[in-house]
This record gives sequence, C-alpha cells and structure tokens, in this order.
Amino acid sequence: MVDGSANTGTPKGPLRRFLDLPPDSTPKTLFVAVTLCLFASMVVSIAAVSLRPIQEENKLRDKRINILQVAGVYDPSVDVAEAFEAFEPQVLDLATGQFTDQFDPRTFDDRAASDNPEISHALTDDPASIGRQANFKTVYLLRDDSGAIDKVILPIHGYGLWSTLYGFIAVEEDGNEIYGLQFYEHAETPGLGAEVDNPRWKALWRGKKLRDDDGTLQITVAKAPPAAGKDFYVDALAGATLTSRGVDNLVNFWMGSEGYEPFLANLKAGEI
Repeated sequence: MVDGSANTGTPKGPLRRFLDLPPDSTPKTLFVAVTLCLFASMVVSIAAVSLRPIQEENKLRDKRINILQVAGVYDPSVDVAEAFEAFEPQVLDLATGQFTDQFDPRTFDDRAASDNPEISHALTDDPASIGRQANFKTVYLLRDDSGAIDKVILPIHGYGLWSTLYGFIAVEEDGNEIYGLQFYEHAETPGLGAEVDNPRWKALWRGKKLRDDDGTLQITVAKAPPAAGKDFYVDALAGATLTSRGVDNLVNFWMGSEGYEPFLANLKAGEI
C-alpha cells in the first residue's frame, strides 16, 4: 500500500530552481545583465591600469614636442628624448624670480603643486581664472653653443571660453621679446577658439614685445592695435572673442608681477 502523502521527489534548491526558469525570465535577464556589466567593468579597469604607464609616457612626449616646437628646434627625424636633452629644466620661485633647489625639476609636478596648499595660494585678483597658483613653476632654458641662455620656455595656463588652455611661451634672452607661443591642451570650439593651434596665428607672436621702454607690460591680444603700437599687438582670433580675451588675460597674468615678471627682470639684468 502506497502512502499518497509521501513526497514524490527531492525538493529543488535555489540554484536548480533558477536554472529551471525560462531563458527570458526576469531573474535570468537581470543576472545576465549584471554579470556582463561586472565583466566589462573589470576589463576596462584592467586595461586602464595596464595602459596608464603608456599614457603617461605619451603625455610626457607630447609635452616635450611642444616645448621643442615653441623654441623652434623641433625636428621630426630626431628622437624627442634626445632632442630634449638640450633643455635645462629649473624650478623657479615666482616670488623671487630665482631658481630653487628645493625640488627636483625632473619630477616636480606643476599642476599638483597648484593643488597643494603648502606651496600654492588662492588668488583674489584672478584674470586668468585659475583659482589657485603654485608658488613654483618649472621653466626650461635653452642655451647656445657658448653656454649662454638663448631662450627660456615658460609654462602658462588660463581659462578661455570652454576650457583651461595649457601651453608655453618662449622668450628671448633679453627677457622681453617673444619667440613663440603654443598651447598643448585645451577644449576650445573647433574652427573658432581652437584656432589658437593655427600655425598662421601662432606665427603672429614671434618678435612681439612684452614691455615698452618704461617697463610697462603692453602685450595685447585684440581686434585693433593698442596705443603702445604694433610691436605689442597680436590680432584676435576671428569669431572667437572670448577665447582671444582669455589668451590676452592669461598671457598678461603670467607675464605680470604675479607671474614671471621678477624672473624676466633678473634675466634682462643678467642675473640668471
């Protein structure tokens, strides 16, 4: 005699019940979606970590190319690291206009320094819209065959229309004549503000003067020459008024008393 109340099979566990669900059931759909997301995020994370050294190396190479270009010595046929050996990096104390041995110029990070409250300060008068300014900057000296300074390459940055523009300005050994200006990072509008990358516009900077004979800072980016004359004038970008104004503000800030003015005065006086 068979007891009708007896169990007819072994109870199914949670895994078995899940596997027995139809493929298009909500639990299985959610499981597949979550699993794919986790797997994809792991792949992206692993790739990001493994590629970071290559990315950093490429950023450094691009920065060095821009320094070579703004100094007028870039040759695509020459290894970038080899060509860059001609430059002498120095960490500059902006307040004194003199070099400091407090930091290693090969490893000093200008951007990180701007965020470090111990070696930076908040700006109250901030025409370049950078918020905080580091007390120190890495500058690059290019010497001639006799060992005398030929050019100095000064990092600059400031806000344009949509982004912070990072670049370099090359100044002759007299501390007053501009050899070149170049930006290596920005997000300005293509065809308008992004024309800061146009070689024809960059060429306008060569030979321009920072200060007049009285030592007054006169360099201007505008639609018309200033009263000081064309020696101090760079034509504004067509259709990019705010980017042009941003470049004018950042160049005047960094070439002014809060930026490189003490250093350029020392350079002109032969004290560098």
